[in-house]
Parts: sequence; structure tokens; C-alpha cells
Amino acid sequence: MGLSGPVPRRVDAATKAGMLDLIDAAMVAGWPHARACAYLELPASRAWRWRARRAAGDLEDRAPGGHAVHGLLAAEESAVVALFERWGLVDRSHRKLAHRGSYENVVWVSPSTVMRVLAAHDLVLRARSRPGRSEKRPFPEWASYEKNSIWIFDTTHFGGCPGVAVTCVMDLVTRKWLCEIVSGEETSTQVQVVFTQALQLEGLMALAEARMDAPPPAADQPPVRPLLLAVSDNGPQMTSGSTQEFMAMCAIAQHFGRPGTPTDQAWIESLFSHLKGEWPHLEYITDPETLRAELEKVRVEYNTIRLHAGVGYVTPDDEHEGRGDRIRNARKVGLHRARRTRIDYHRKHRNQRPPPPSEDAD
Repeated sequence: MGLSGPVPRRVDAATKAGMLDLIDAAMVAGWPHARACAYLELPASRAWRWRARRAAGDLEDRAPGGHAVHGLLAAEESAVVALFERWGLVDRSHRKLAHRGSYENVVWVSPSTVMRVLAAHDLVLRARSRPGRSEKRPFPEWASYEKNSIWIFDTTHFGGCPGVAVTCVMDLVTRKWLCEIVSGEETSTQVQVVFTQALQLEGLMALAEARMDAPPPAADQPPVRPLLLAVSDNGPQMTSGSTQEFMAMCAIAQHFGRPGTPTDQAWIESLFSHLKGEWPHLEYITDPETLRAELEKVRVEYNTIRLHAGVGYVTPDDEHEGRGDRIRNARKVGLHRARRTRIDYHRKHRNQRPPPPSEDAD
């Protein structure tokens, strides 16, 4: 049997059967059971346990270790893999996939669990760079952190349409992409057109028109709070006198970032980065009309399908319409319920051994 000294803590079934046969032979020859066990350096109580297990045909030791009572269920593991196959190219983040599972009402797991399951199946998510941090000029105290309080806008270009500019307006708080304009010019006219469209879409045009017709406050009255705050860089179309006059007429205050510091407008720069990274076909469109139509489709997908990390892994439309808190709370409840389900399952099946591996398996 290849043993010397005390019997190890774990031995295979053949060794146990051989040692029991030696003890049985010694007892037939007149040796007491305890003396035979001492000679083999095997505790007598252990030998008696082996005898009971031999009678039950269960000498083989079980696999070392155990399973956590809150361990992942097989169905949940399959659901995580299915999430990767369906949403991996859209979310490209184990954190987003974890929230996508509860968002789609299919599985409630933590981001670390998603990463562990994907690693076990050799599945790799495409990494994405993160924008750096920068100290920003503070917003005015009156700017509240709620929807339609702070808007941010900027202009970008796509390689397939040289000379064509796209100016976008986004709600900085909810990350909802409100609207855009595709034009061959970058002037204050485009800024006025796109802001007029955004005000109409958000139902604020009537308030802006009321501000236009209202008389200025008296000298002894406090200044009227602006309708909203428009954040931008120091581009000529943003700082021009025509733009400032239009913004003042609509009761919109302006806030400019520091020159040469694009991270002061990180929200809108992040939008452009995601557009060009997640919808790369936009860079190869050569017709402005086609680009305008594609941007409308992408805007709907960005606002209603894509989960946004900046608003707690819900869609910008969910956050803008007030559904974000309910979805995030539902995920917390689902995570707690899934954990309790796993614990109850493993407690009920803790004594069940896993099926032996098939002999035909490689």
C-alpha cells in the first residue's frame, strides 16, 4: 500500500479496504483489534468508522471542501452567459451586465459574480477607457440637480462627412440626449435652432416665451431665476454675441468651461466618445441626409436601450421620466431575494452529492 508511519488523514478506498483486510487477518490470528490498529498506526475509532462505511459500500471519500450556502445556481450561471451573448457588445462591462440582468428581469447577481462567471467560461468583455477627472468651475447655486435644470451642448464632426458639423444638446443631470442638428456651418444660428428644438421637445418653449414678454424686475426686487443653465466650451458659436442675446431672451444662463480643458465638458464629450466607439458606422457615412437619419435612430437607442453608468445603470429616458429610482430599488430587492433563494436551496440540498463524472467525458 506504500504507507509508512501514521496513516494520513485522507487515503483512497483501496487503501482503506487493504488495511481493513490486514486487521481482519490479524484478528483471525488472535490479535486484539486495538493491537492490530496500533501496529498499523491507525486509530481504532477510525477503523471502526471504515468498517461501517465498508458495510454501506461507501469507502470513497467525498471531494474536499464544500459549497457556500449562497453559491450561484446553475440556472443563474447560464443566465449570466446568455446575458453576455446578447448584451456583451452593447454593455461591454461586467458592471453593466450585472445591472442589465435585473433590468431585463432574468438574473440578480453582483458585478463580481458576472466577472467570475465570464472568467470561468473564458469570455472576455471589451475594455473601455475612462475619462479623466478635472477640477471644474462650480455651477451657480440656483442650478438644481434635476431634469431640465442644466443642459450641455457642443459640436462634433464625423470623418465620412468632412465639413459637416453635428451640434447636440444633452440634459446634464439625466444624460438624456435631447436633440441634434446636422449642418454645413458652425455658427450661432445652429445653436439657436437646436436650442429652440430642445425647448419645444421638453415643453419649455411656453415658459421661455412668457419670460420674453414679462417686464424686467424692479430695482428693489430680487433677480428672476433663469429658466435653465446651458454649459459649453469657449467655441466661437457659443460665445458669440448673437448666441448670448438668444440665451438671454430665452432666460437661459450660460456657463463656460476653462479654455483648453475639455474635461470641463466631460458629459457631452463622453456622449461623442460613445457615439463614435459604439456606433462606428457613423464615421463612414458620406451623405449628410443619411447621417441625420442615422443619428435619429442612434439617439432613440442611446436614450431607451443603452444603460448609462452615470445615472445608476438605467437608460437616460428612464432617469428623465422618473423611473430610475424604482428600477434601482427593484434591483436591490431582487439581489436580496436571489441571495435568500440560493441560501434556501443549498441548505435543503447540502447532503446531496453531485453526480459522478461520466466515463465518456474527456
